[in-house]
Amino acid sequence: MKNKLLIIGASGHGKVVADIALKMNKWVSIAFLDDNENIKSSMGIEVIGKSTDVFNHVQDYDIFVGIGDNFTREKVHRKLEAKGVYIPTLIHPTAVIGEKVELASGTVVMAGVVVNCCTIIGKGCIINTGATVDHDNIIEDFVHISPGAHLAGTVKVGKGSWLGIGSVVSNNVYITSRCIVGAGAVVLRDITETGTYVGVPSSKIN
Repeated sequence: MKNKLLIIGASGHGKVVADIALKMNKWVSIAFLDDNENIKSSMGIEVIGKSTDVFNHVQDYDIFVGIGDNFTREKVHRKLEAKGVYIPTLIHPTAVIGEKVELASGTVVMAGVVVNCCTIIGKGCIINTGATVDHDNIIEDFVHISPGAHLAGTVKVGKGSWLGIGSVVSNNVYITSRCIVGAGAVVLRDITETGTYVGVPSSKIN
């Protein structure tokens, strides 16, 4: 771990990531990379280059991918990982993390989140504001659990899936990879086919 942090992405998600990093008080300085040349700073934090410049900075900075899109975040994370770059895990000070919880590199846990005991959360995940993840969950790599989503016990969410704001997943439910669960949807049964699911109870629309 280094004493400076570089965040790839200076827009909405990146700003929240930076805010968490500031509150963690582990880095003496923070900077952004962003491909929008019109953005010179964000939250008063300097943008020091484009995402393609990242490997010029790995000797001096820890690197975090502050990109909201699951697919893009995974692509960038994998490139960094392949080069042996240190990618931290960010946890807001107000989050509650239970015993025997595993959080992999590149995952961010935002304000007001509760992750209960014996849960495993993979690489590059977003556990967004006020979400709850109960006991014995398995959240695979590059999943986004949106603000106010609630997962009961023994839920498994496959790689790259996105659970929309306010969605609810009942206990002992499996959601396969690369799914979208719409805002406010209630998942009561396993989802075994990739697609978009909405409604109460949830059903596939495409």
